Amino acid sequence: MTSIIKKLAMVTAVAAAPMIAATGASAEGEKYILVSHAPDSDSWWNTIKNGIALAGEQMGVEVEYRNPPTGDLADMARIIDQAAASGPNGIITTLADPDILEGPIRNAVDSGIDVIIMNTGSPEKAREIGALMYVGQPEYDAGYAAGLRAKGDGIGSFLCVNHYIVQPSSQERCQGFADGLGIELGNQMIDAGQDPGEIKNRVMAYLSSNPDTDAVLTLGPTSADPTLLALEENGMAGDIYFGTFDLGGEIVEGIKSGVIEWGIDQQPFLQAYLPVVVMTNYHRYGVLPGNNINSGPGFVTADGLEKIEEFAGEYR
Repeated sequence: MTSIIKKLAMVTAVAAAPMIAATGASAEGEKYILVSHAPDSDSWWNTIKNGIALAGEQMGVEVEYRNPPTGDLADMARIIDQAAASGPNGIITTLADPDILEGPIRNAVDSGIDVIIMNTGSPEKAREIGALMYVGQPEYDAGYAAGLRAKGDGIGSFLCVNHYIVQPSSQERCQGFADGLGIELGNQMIDAGQDPGEIKNRVMAYLSSNPDTDAVLTLGPTSADPTLLALEENGMAGDIYFGTFDLGGEIVEGIKSGVIEWGIDQQPFLQAYLPVVVMTNYHRYGVLPGNNINSGPGFVTADGLEKIEEFAGEYR
């Protein structure tokens, strides 16, 4: 059976090769711009950049990544306006704060530019704005699933280290976790900021003031990496329940060593890769998936880390 499948795959690949070359030739002038809310300092977004680059190469289209260097959302709104004014075939963008970003995105849609919302936002918001679809992780649902998992492990209190508190979706993660545990969020969420030293100090200060805290939840490498250092310094590494959103090199090592129980993988590679592929095929052939695409959540534990470890920070 394996031999037959391999032969079929080879025949399919040979038959498809001329078609791939032809579609590449038809792509002249096609351009897609991805606009994110991430500051330059957030290395997690390297996977997003790799995702659009690979999709652009495979589909034979031009892709570009733009972002506000400091993460300022007003700056991001201006970048969306500038991207739309440049006349691309499509814009792929995050919707970090609807109050600030809805206007520029609606303007792009009204000007005839197709838009896909990715990473932050929701299917409902995408429909409301007039975007083609949403590709991402339902953040509240992911937090809730994590809370249920932690509750099953006996957790009753936690610290949520929020390094991007101005973004509503980050608060949804913390709120979902609290609801999954069946407790009030209250003051268990802290505004950690984005400076690694400050994050470490604020985590240590909170745990010193709240020594009975059962667990720590971080929202990505920006907060997870300094929290790892904080727990090493105060002697709690491996003793306090630690879960995190997203992946990165240090997070993978933390999972592997047992300091981190799990990471919630929203698969950012797919969040960038799929919109380019979907939009290109939509423009070429008029085909579009009927539903929004959930790229996560999935829980990553110490079991089955091989591929994730190999590609952490690159494609995972």
